[in-house]
Amino acid sequence: MKQPVVHHYRAADYPRMPWRNGGGTTQEVACNPGGSTASFDWRLSIADVAQDGGFSSFAGYQRIITVLEGRGIQLTVDGNPQAPLAPRQAYAFAGDAQVQCRLLDGPIRDFNLIYAPARFHARLQWVAGAAPWSFHSAARSVLVLTAGEGLAVRINDTLHALPARYDCLHIEASDGLAEYSLQAQGALDACVIELLPRNA
Repeated sequence: MKQPVVHHYRAADYPRMPWRNGGGTTQEVACNPGGSTASFDWRLSIADVAQDGGFSSFAGYQRIITVLEGRGIQLTVDGNPQAPLAPRQAYAFAGDAQVQCRLLDGPIRDFNLIYAPARFHARLQWVAGAAPWSFHSAARSVLVLTAGEGLAVRINDTLHALPARYDCLHIEASDGLAEYSLQAQGALDACVIELLPRNA
């Protein structure tokens, strides 16, 4: 069996860049191989939101947002108020939607997946509770972001450590089904993202 290509992205090394609309800054976690901030098929990022305001537009993309830190936010999407979004609740919306954000109780930090739905199927889920947690996936790209500390990810028979909070593991798998297991000393707090090309 051909072994997957595994990249470990360290939170301490994430570059910080301004939002497209100039309203804040984002730390880029990862993007598709060969992609860049200006042109990508998918991208993960962490943003600090210190005040109410609008989101940048990403026409042609789908977005999924989750609150990492803070009490939460309420989004108004294309003029329609949404239910308050608490930590670890994922919310999906079109990248070209007109989105206003209202902080519920002070600044927050959020986690974003932005991807091109014309080119990828995407699945995002938060994993919490007792370890280990195992799953099988045939996705071409699998990403695991830890929101805790001391996470390890076993891929088939190889263990990969994510020692620091917000570290991310990016797995580019070969064809076929792979087995994954999330392991930790304490409770799990991690996000698992599976991306499969639409021509696959």
